[in-house]
Amino acid sequence: MAGMSIKGIDFVMAGITDDKGVLITDPEKGGLGSKGIALWDGDGDGATTANITGLEEAGQQQYANNKVKRINHGVPTPQVALTMLDMPYEDGSKMVGYTDINGGRVLSNNKPHVALLIASHDFDGNWFFDAFANGEMTLPTRNHGTNNKNETDSNVAFTYQSLNPIPNNVFLNKEGSQQSFKAYNTGDSAWQGFETMLKEVFGGYSGDNPMASYIQATGTGSFTNTNQSDVNKPTV
Repeated sequence: MAGMSIKGIDFVMAGITDDKGVLITDPEKGGLGSKGIALWDGDGDGATTANITGLEEAGQQQYANNKVKRINHGVPTPQVALTMLDMPYEDGSKMVGYTDINGGRVLSNNKPHVALLIASHDFDGNWFFDAFANGEMTLPTRNHGTNNKNETDSNVAFTYQSLNPIPNNVFLNKEGSQQSFKAYNTGDSAWQGFETMLKEVFGGYSGDNPMASYIQATGTGSFTNTNQSDVNKPTV
């Protein structure tokens, strides 16, 4: 059984696509990680919070004959407040759009297209994924504070604003309208596998599943659900 409620945050994955919505796999050309998708789980790395807002807009009531006869809904504008304990400096700079100039990095005029996948579990042990195929990442603040008896840390906090996917055939609903957000649950009857999900979210990605090495490094004791038996299978 698949549930709607979730617990914790397992990890966040991200990739950068080009202006046609195709994943950039070469790190020398702006891609994340070694093959275009980064899953941050190194020493001290990882996601602390990923709070999603704006998945739906509240409806506006329309009246006739002194009664509510219709409710219309505006276009959803999801955004994510993403806090990382830490992550590689180069990956974070690429997502925000900082480019290397004269030994440092400065904000570019153009924001990269960032695809984002947030992984958690429902209470039945199924993987639960919140997915965005396109959006822009900003780094609005950086807080400094002095150390005293306790160390003053400032974990990096991004704001992710979703956009509609660039290819018109991505994240379509059954009525043919394109959406900026998609949810996946491995216990859902609609689930078609990790390969299908990664390919759709990350601009046609067809490499190995980055989750496989993550699960192996973490240990199977934390993942007792029955829906990860194929996670080690390559997606090619």
